[in-house]
Amino acid sequence: MQWMVLIRWKNLVLILVTQFVAWFCVVRPGNPEVVGIQHFLLLAFSTVCIAAAGYIINDYFDVRIDAVNRPDKMVLGKTIGRRSAIIVHTVLNVAGVLAAAVVALSAGHLSWVLVQVVCTFLLWLYSSRFKQSYMVGNVVVSLLTALTILILILYEPSLHRLARLPVLSGQINRSAMPFWVLICYAWFAFVLNWMREIVKDIEDFAGDAKEGCRTMPIVKGISFSLRFIYGLAFFAFLPLLVSVYVLYLRHHPWFSAYLSGFLILPLVAWCIFLGRNYTSRHFANASRALKIIMIPGILSLLVYYLHL
Repeated sequence: MQWMVLIRWKNLVLILVTQFVAWFCVVRPGNPEVVGIQHFLLLAFSTVCIAAAGYIINDYFDVRIDAVNRPDKMVLGKTIGRRSAIIVHTVLNVAGVLAAAVVALSAGHLSWVLVQVVCTFLLWLYSSRFKQSYMVGNVVVSLLTALTILILILYEPSLHRLARLPVLSGQINRSAMPFWVLICYAWFAFVLNWMREIVKDIEDFAGDAKEGCRTMPIVKGISFSLRFIYGLAFFAFLPLLVSVYVLYLRHHPWFSAYLSGFLILPLVAWCIFLGRNYTSRHFANASRALKIIMIPGILSLLVYYLHL
């Protein structure tokens, strides 16, 4: 059970559900050339393994920080040895890269697996260096989150062709919709995760400051960090508002209502809630709330599948 806590099994389930819904609702209906069910399962296995390894190495380098920020939740160094953690981390990374290599080989593009290899190195660098730096760590982990969806585009050649379809009369060619839907959801995942990473940095202010980290809240202050989060929220709102308007014009009122009621309004409420308190517990609750908001964002792909 302690290993399940270490690898953040709930987060892994969320990653798996995200990839499956994106594949089932967007990629699969287009009769994929490479990412059929078998290859999708290998890619999902690869993603989950590399993500689990990332959580392990993150805790490995954060032992002293976690001793200050969340001593009651520490697993590594108490019930699980650091040496065992490194061994499992290595095994998971190798398994993840090999699973992706099988798919890349079947497609005749072994070079694609470099994405997974780079991800393993980025997760190591994030945990050992980038996480303690100003801005870089937040951007890196947010990009890796977006890759959960973008990897489906990379490994599916039919989506590459859709990306090259022309723009007609100022609107995206309807045939190219699957590609652009995945791009939009990857962008949404990137922005919301960036917001959440900054909130987590505010939550961990005490331990990070003690270890000499240079996160945004430490370098620029909490007030600046909150304003930056609100700026990111605007870039999350913008595509959502455009989508609601376009869907309404195209006679998809239920989809438009779903985005308004389950994404836009909760995000507005979250932004209002965020600045009401400056305690560590408050920001921990804000971080969990934002993760909950991501769930209807993922499930909106089911609405897309049923209505478009």
